[in-house]
Amino acid sequence: MLLFAFILLLGLPILEIYVIIQVGEAIGALPTIALLIADSLVGAWLMRTQGRLVWRRFTAALEAGRPPAREVLDGALVIVGGALQLAPGFVTDVAGLLMVVPPTRAIIRRSLVRRLARRGAVRLGFGPARPAGHRPPGSRAPRDYDVEGTAHEDDERHRLP
Repeated sequence: MLLFAFILLLGLPILEIYVIIQVGEAIGALPTIALLIADSLVGAWLMRTQGRLVWRRFTAALEAGRPPAREVLDGALVIVGGALQLAPGFVTDVAGLLMVVPPTRAIIRRSLVRRLARRGAVRLGFGPARPAGHRPPGSRAPRDYDVEGTAHEDDERHRLP
């Protein structure tokens, strides 16, 4: 993983410079710069609109009482994709666009969930209901007593100095 990060940190800027030079030779310097600026502006607009849509889905999931796992992952992909689109370069713009646009974001999300599930980093679904008294392996024995206590309203009279 460290080697991958090192290669990415060195290789990506070199690749970006190479692609920018190639595009500049093909269409000229000023059109290349204009295209890079337009890419960044379109990326910022896409990140804003898709971010709002993902936020609405996130709040709708919370209001419906279901875990917003998909929406959280979509939000992370929109943020990373938007950051990649704001960075100058055509390679990062394409990668960012793939993360922000909904159809390709869904494909990336599914492959990411599969990869994380293989590593055991995520749990898919909630699983079957467990019978009463069921304990997971390695858990402690159930307590045979209740914990009792008192409660009171928190106001100025009960605050500690």
